[in-house]
Amino acid sequence: MKSRKLLFLLMMVAAVVMLSGCVPGDGSYSAQEPAGFFWGIWHGWVAPISLIIGLFNDSIRIYEVYNTGWWYDLGFYIAVISGFGGISLFRNKKGKRD
Repeated sequence: MKSRKLLFLLMMVAAVVMLSGCVPGDGSYSAQEPAGFFWGIWHGWVAPISLIIGLFNDSIRIYEVYNTGWWYDLGFYIAVISGFGGISLFRNKKGKRD
């Protein structure tokens, strides 16, 4: 059972790394074409990866500067909360030991 969880986790990490080409600050947004709600969700999901990439590339940030405002913020916040809250699904519960 542990090998299945590990394989699933590795597959998810590989998928996120491959799809992280759409990180905030990559130059694909402008004041005329800002990032919207769904891009806010995506940027929230890849925020940890964006943070790591940002250590080596000054133009990459975890938050898109050119955004639609409140809607982008809502999407970003929803993704950050749901993404990091999902980590608790993999932790062992104290009362559940097999």
